[in-house]
Amino acid sequence: GDAPRLGFREFLVKTGATLRFAVYKDLRDRGFYLSPARKDWPGVDDAVAGDTGIDFAVYPRGKGPWDDEVAYRIRVAGERERISAASLGDVVLAIVDEDGDLTYFETDGDPAIGEEGSGEDGREPGTLPSRVEADLPSSVEADLLDDRVVCYEAAEELYEDHFYGQRLFGRNAESGPLQLSLVEGAYLAQRGVVDVDPDAVVALGRDVEGERFDRRLRTYAALRDRGVVPKSGFKFGSDFRVYEEFTDVDSLSHSTDLVRVGAPNHAFYPRDLSLDVRLAGGVRKRMVFALTAANGEIDWLSVARVTP
Repeated sequence: GDAPRLGFREFLVKTGATLRFAVYKDLRDRGFYLSPARKDWPGVDDAVAGDTGIDFAVYPRGKGPWDDEVAYRIRVAGERERISAASLGDVVLAIVDEDGDLTYFETDGDPAIGEEGSGEDGREPGTLPSRVEADLPSSVEADLLDDRVVCYEAAEELYEDHFYGQRLFGRNAESGPLQLSLVEGAYLAQRGVVDVDPDAVVALGRDVEGERFDRRLRTYAALRDRGVVPKSGFKFGSDFRVYEEFTDVDSLSHSTDLVRVGAPNHAFYPRDLSLDVRLAGGVRKRMVFALTAANGEIDWLSVARVTP
């Protein structure tokens, strides 16, 4: 009680709370009541208080800690900090840039992928028709070339009914050989669909990408297992673009997600994260990160800009 009262300048110098103050002031100006995420602070439950990655509990407009409802769990960071991907999910990341401007990112550690389909033909929402999921041909003759697999037999079936590969003679061609990416080629070779040595395809992929190829192959297989169709996301600066609704190659809907693959211990630079999310939003897609070891479980994380 006898401790000297700090002035505002001394408070910032002593606490280093400049970024947190900027976020606090911005959210108060937006009409929110918020509390520091500290134990025994009114309205802050033990889960929030015990999460060292949370700075504020923000309550819905017109409500406060007495209403027992939290609208946002806020984590504050500067634009030059590295942020562990594992620390995100169910939290809003408030980035304060070098000009003092704020950008808010909503993160979800359990995004729905392949669960928003139309349910046509009596199938479950988010699943592909059985003729797309099953009934693949087997032992299709193919050649492993410099950085892809090319097959001549069953090209129509693989492309038209299952949306694997791209026509070697161009997207406007109605027939001809089919070129598969190394990821597609490895996935189909491991399942006996194309008659090339799967180990040779994977080895070539590793020569080009190292162990990142294994992570991308793991993610590709997981996406197919979820009943969605992943294709190259190169044009969008990502690993895959994802289609959720598909009956044949001529009925593809707009792709819904961009997926970037990373290691489990991946850490974001906020500038890179902002670039990914901005690009995805600009082409009306959701940005999803697949964090996985070569053969391990995948931690999915979606990130989107949000205006509180």
